[in-house]
Amino acid sequence: MKILITGSNGMLGKALSRQLLNKHEIIGLDNGKTQDLGAKARKFIHCDITDREKTISEIVSNRPDVIIHAAAYADVDGCERNAGLAQKVNAQGTENVALAAKDCGSFLCYISTDFVFDGNKDKGYAEEDKPNPINIYGRSKLEGEKRVQSELEKFAIIRSSWLFGPGGKNFVDTFLQKAQGKKKIEVVDDQFGSPTYTKDLALGIDKLMVLGDSSKGIYHITNSGTCSWFEFAVTIKAMAALDVEVLPVSSEQYDSPTKRPKMSVLENKRFCKSTGITLRHWKEALKEHLDERENFS
Repeated sequence: MKILITGSNGMLGKALSRQLLNKHEIIGLDNGKTQDLGAKARKFIHCDITDREKTISEIVSNRPDVIIHAAAYADVDGCERNAGLAQKVNAQGTENVALAAKDCGSFLCYISTDFVFDGNKDKGYAEEDKPNPINIYGRSKLEGEKRVQSELEKFAIIRSSWLFGPGGKNFVDTFLQKAQGKKKIEVVDDQFGSPTYTKDLALGIDKLMVLGDSSKGIYHITNSGTCSWFEFAVTIKAMAALDVEVLPVSSEQYDSPTKRPKMSVLENKRFCKSTGITLRHWKEALKEHLDERENFS
């Protein structure tokens, strides 16, 4: 198949390229002027998805069988400070990509987020649970979901959470960097989710794409297991043998401009039933990420 990946220079975009390149023709599309070498796409298109005319023209001229729309304004605090940009990229940009998919008959896989939920449940969220975002990032991503559903018949919406991996800003690498210069680090202990390795999410998306048009719908895909941000940090500390004290704090005590859901766990039942696989535990994935990071440092 010919697969076009938006946001191909990003953390997930690179993981998708690495996962899919040996089996498919990969086209990368990103607003970076040059292709990040880690993305490895056979063809690269410099394009900003907020430019409707160019986005539609570039995608339609390449006529991909599948579009994986991973491009997003994912800086949660940045979205809170700049709601207009969040809406422009995550909602309007997604609509532009959806219109392009409609014009060339492509199947669209839209990458969404756990932040479409308010976090008020006491257990994980299923695909059929009603979204109710509590911050601008979540609202803009949910609006993207709605625009995909409004424009297309052939689509899959994939929600994931707490992404980490090489080649992009994420909690693991940020924590490791902070640990080099601090003796104590405060981490929120009352927000819960499933840390998800971009390599494993890319594998999950690959397995789902094999199903073709029958994969239409909403899926939650995360690594197995759950934890708080504090537990995640303590595990990173132990695996990386860091000499830093990790202190638990509440969401109210933590200095952040953005309200975040306290329950971000996503149930993966539909994905597991459809593909027959369950992604490995996040601790196993974290160890691999840390090992690979060490090997390339």
